[in-house]
Amino acid sequence: CNFAPMRILYNLGMILLDRLMKIGSKRSAKLKLAINGRKNTFEAVKSFKKASPSPLVWFHVASLGEYLQAKPVIAAFKKEYPLWGVAVSFFSPSGYEQAIKKKQDWVDFMCYLPIDTPTNANRFVDLLSPDMVFFVKYDLWANTILAIKTRKIPLYLVAASFRKEQVYFSWYGKFFKDILLCFDHIFVQNQVSKKLLDELGVRKVSITGDPRFDNVYKTSLSPKLFPEIQQQLVQKVMVLGSVWQEDMNNLIPFINQSKDIQFIIAPHDIDNEIIENWQKAITLPSVKYSEFKNQEQPQAWKVLVIDNIGMLSSLYQFAHWAYIGGAIGKGLHNILEPLAFGIPVLYGPLKKVSKFPEAGISEEYGCGFPVKDESEIKSVIVKLSEEKDYEKACKAAKKLVGDNLGSADNTMAIIKKER
Repeated sequence: CNFAPMRILYNLGMILLDRLMKIGSKRSAKLKLAINGRKNTFEAVKSFKKASPSPLVWFHVASLGEYLQAKPVIAAFKKEYPLWGVAVSFFSPSGYEQAIKKKQDWVDFMCYLPIDTPTNANRFVDLLSPDMVFFVKYDLWANTILAIKTRKIPLYLVAASFRKEQVYFSWYGKFFKDILLCFDHIFVQNQVSKKLLDELGVRKVSITGDPRFDNVYKTSLSPKLFPEIQQQLVQKVMVLGSVWQEDMNNLIPFINQSKDIQFIIAPHDIDNEIIENWQKAITLPSVKYSEFKNQEQPQAWKVLVIDNIGMLSSLYQFAHWAYIGGAIGKGLHNILEPLAFGIPVLYGPLKKVSKFPEAGISEEYGCGFPVKDESEIKSVIVKLSEEKDYEKACKAAKKLVGDNLGSADNTMAIIKKER
């Protein structure tokens, strides 16, 4: 675990990152949260450690999606080591600000990870003083990792997924390759990732799958109840999850033609102006959830727009089909959540299929359907309205999720054996 030659450039990059975030925070609410949230991190860690002397495991995640991957591993860890405390650090506000809103199962402490300068990294690791560390999927910070290894703290990477085009496998990627060599064991999602690491000479690698399957399956067994929504359902429902404007450009014409379907729309970003523009373009009766839930006699609706965060993962219980957004834009969101409820899922055309292996797997199983425009959406829904085709897709969804359960337990079994 030695990457000294490139550390000067890396450290300059961290200083630049810090300054750019502070400058950007004057215009960006998200960056402002990230900067303000980090101001009291060290004091918060001190207070936590003073009150919690038990052994500690620390999980670092980039954002909310990676935290959802960490949750099954945290639960499996607590089953093996119930007396240990659990700390979780986030890099992004979209993860931390959501998680901090309510008590998280098994988690004793949450904070932002400081910007990865040598001083910050060493101070943070010394103050937190973990007995074991997990990084989840990616978001690998060199100085923090070096600080952990210098102190001989066991270090693991879980739910990792690698692609040939990533920097680790380029001719100029030695610095990043050396970061991977710091881990005591890397747990990957698939055979492709293991093969790539083998070619780099990274030997402590095990295929244990994606812990998100464990997480979405758990949610499907006990979703949140929304009786006010259920009472209004009189037709088959299509849930449009984490959708962007690019998705709605294709979906709105389809919605306007679909008089025999009710739609629940969960935007990726809760923006009143965007939601109102969508409602103006939709010709069917629509209502925002915030208005609907407060009505003494809720109005009938064909389109319900969810204007809050935290409901989506449970809304798929009402769905006959689902469409997941993001593929047309920055990247496909979580298709595993609807699949865990045993329903087929549609999504936009992927720019990088290898970046979202679950999409390719769902297509192979017969429960995932890429669609590039309104006509293809209509064609797939017509096909999936046939009872035989629909039941086949539903069985495929259940099989896909069932075949991939157990990642967290498998990961912990290997760690326990090595300790």
